[in-house]
Amino acid sequence: MRQLSSSAVPIQTLLMDWYDKNKRTLPWRDKVSPYGVWVSEVMLQQTQVKTVIPYYLRFMDQYPDVYALSASPLETVLKSWEGLGYYARARNLHTAAGIVASEMNGELPQQFSGLIALPGVGDYIASAVTSIAFHQAHAVVDGNVKRVLARLFCMDTPVNDTRGHKPFKETASRLLYQENPGKFNQALMELGALICTPKSPACCKCPLSGLCAARAQDQVNRFPVRILKKKSPTHHIAVGVIRKADRVLITRRALNGLLGGLWEFPGGKVEPGESARDACAREIKEETGVTAEVNAFLTRVNHAYTHFKIEMDVFCCSWKKGRVRLNGPIDHKWIRLKEISLYPFPRANLKFIPLLTKHTNSTD
Repeated sequence: MRQLSSSAVPIQTLLMDWYDKNKRTLPWRDKVSPYGVWVSEVMLQQTQVKTVIPYYLRFMDQYPDVYALSASPLETVLKSWEGLGYYARARNLHTAAGIVASEMNGELPQQFSGLIALPGVGDYIASAVTSIAFHQAHAVVDGNVKRVLARLFCMDTPVNDTRGHKPFKETASRLLYQENPGKFNQALMELGALICTPKSPACCKCPLSGLCAARAQDQVNRFPVRILKKKSPTHHIAVGVIRKADRVLITRRALNGLLGGLWEFPGGKVEPGESARDACAREIKEETGVTAEVNAFLTRVNHAYTHFKIEMDVFCCSWKKGRVRLNGPIDHKWIRLKEISLYPFPRANLKFIPLLTKHTNSTD
C-alpha cells in the first residue's frame, strides 16, 4: 500500500475542485440540517440514491422534525418506509427520534459519542452527521469510499470483511481535509458513486487518476479485493390468503427481527417432502389456529434478502372453522382488500397484492 504523506494535499485539492463542478443536486444537500442529514444517511445505507430521493422527500414532508417522527405510531412510520427495505432502520430511527425529542430538547447530539449512542447509529452515520452537519473531523467510510481508497492506494484489505474496516478508517482519517471534513467526505463518496464505480470505472474522467496506484500499475480491475462468499440459500415458502365473507386475514410480525412490525399473510417454510399446498394449510393452522381450505394457487413470488432468497407460493384459501389464536405474530386483523393499502407490508407481499386484488374482483 502506498503511504499518504505528501500525497494528501493534492488529493484533497483535486477531489474537492472536482466535487464543486460535478456534484449531484440532492434534496438533503439543498438545505443542510442535522435531522435531514441523519434521515438521508439512514435511508442511504445499502440503498441507491435514485431509490432514496422520493422516499426522503415524502418522509421529510410527513415528519419534518424529530417531534413529528417520534409522535407518529411506528406502524405509520413503517408504512412510509414500505418498499425501501431494511426495516430495522425505520424502527431504530423512530426509537432514536423519541429519545432525542424527550431527552435532548429535539436537538441531535453534536458530539460523535452522543450520536453513536442512539439506536441504529453506527460509525458511518455518526461520522456523516458530525462532519456534514456539525463540521467535525470524522472520516466517513462506506462502500464507495472503500473502493476509491482500495484503488488509490492498492489496499489488499477485503472490503467485505468487517475486520477490514479499521485500516480503511485509518486511511480515510489521514486523508481527511480537516478544514472542511463534510465537503471532503461527500466528495470522496461522490467520486465512488459517479466515477470510481464497481464495474467499468471512468478512469479517464477521474480527477485522481494521476495519483492512483492501481491505475499506474494497470491493476484497477484487481481492486477492491473481496472475499468470495457462499451462495445464498433459497427457502421455499407457502402463504395463504384466507377469505372469510368479504374479509381476508393478515397478521403482524413481532417488532424485533426481520421485517419486524410489518403485516403479512400467514404462512411459512415448506418442509422436506411436503407439498406447498399442504404446507400452506399446516402453517396457517400452526400460526393462527384457524383451519382453512386451500382452494387455488395464485402465483409464485421470487424475492431476495441480504443473506437468503425465497420462492413463495401464494394460495387463495377460505376459512373453515376456528378463532384466531396467534402463535408467533403479535396481532391480526380481518380486513377488506380495499383497506390493504393502509398497512405496511414486506416487498415480497407487495409483489402479489395487485394480482390478488385483480383475482378477487374477477371472482366476486
